Amino acid sequence: MPRTRTHEKPELGWPLGWGASLIEFRTHLAVERGLSANTASGYISDLNHLAAWACVQETPPDGLTRDQLTAFIVSQQGMGKSLRSLARMSSSLRSFLTFLRMEGGGGAGPEAIVKPPRPPRILPRTLGESQVEALLNAPDTATPLGTRDRAWLELLYASGLRVSELAGLPALSVFLNEGFLKVMGKGSKERLIPFGTSAERWIRAWLVLRPGFKPRGGELFVGQRGEGLTRQHFWRLLKGYARTAGLRAEAVSPHVLRHAFATHLLDHGADLRAVQAMLGHADISTTQIYTHVHQARLRALYDQMHPRSGG
Repeated sequence: MPRTRTHEKPELGWPLGWGASLIEFRTHLAVERGLSANTASGYISDLNHLAAWACVQETPPDGLTRDQLTAFIVSQQGMGKSLRSLARMSSSLRSFLTFLRMEGGGGAGPEAIVKPPRPPRILPRTLGESQVEALLNAPDTATPLGTRDRAWLELLYASGLRVSELAGLPALSVFLNEGFLKVMGKGSKERLIPFGTSAERWIRAWLVLRPGFKPRGGELFVGQRGEGLTRQHFWRLLKGYARTAGLRAEAVSPHVLRHAFATHLLDHGADLRAVQAMLGHADISTTQIYTHVHQARLRALYDQMHPRSGG
């Protein structure tokens, strides 16, 4: 029996046709569906659990029945997995069974997967505008590195970029005169994002200093030796600036700034579809969670300010 430690890619060694099926499915996710390596790995991680369970039952991929799939999901529930994890696993199973059906396989289809209860909606953490202002003011802009960090903080808040997109952003993808940038997001989908004059001003200041760092590549933001900054580098810097700004470091991350970007746009009357386009969400339902944040903020303002609020 193969080992079941999913971080060692056991799909390469599963018997009963599972190994070949999972490798073909991973290729399908990358080539035909254009999913990122991280997303594809999440699917395969879930399916490794199914493969381990099915191998004990001596069942190949195209031999799974509806009752077996139900028993597998129940077994995962019994292991104490959260509703969110079960929902993700169910999605992975449906995608895999759809793939098998497309390839002409027998056995149960995606309709055999009963959707688990919907996980509770978790509102994204965000920052108030005054907190963001304190964070933006944290770098020491009397130094070249401080100017660089003010520039990327301004751009992160002004554009709602993912930190992975920020790390790989080429300098040539930022059009300062036009006030927008071009980014390649998830699924190799390109989008244009406008940004404001404050971000423009600090990026211009950084570009004056950037040649002195002798950049090795085309990334907009580079380190002291000219190397492109990694996601981890941005994380560490942001945590430090959060502490300088008097914020709880554990409450601040690049994604929290992305949430603040979306929430503050909606606070100031932005259209939900426009925010969806700027964030790069394929489905507007993903963006709609920000309307709940927006409504919660309006409720708090009403309770605080309206004389008839009863507060």
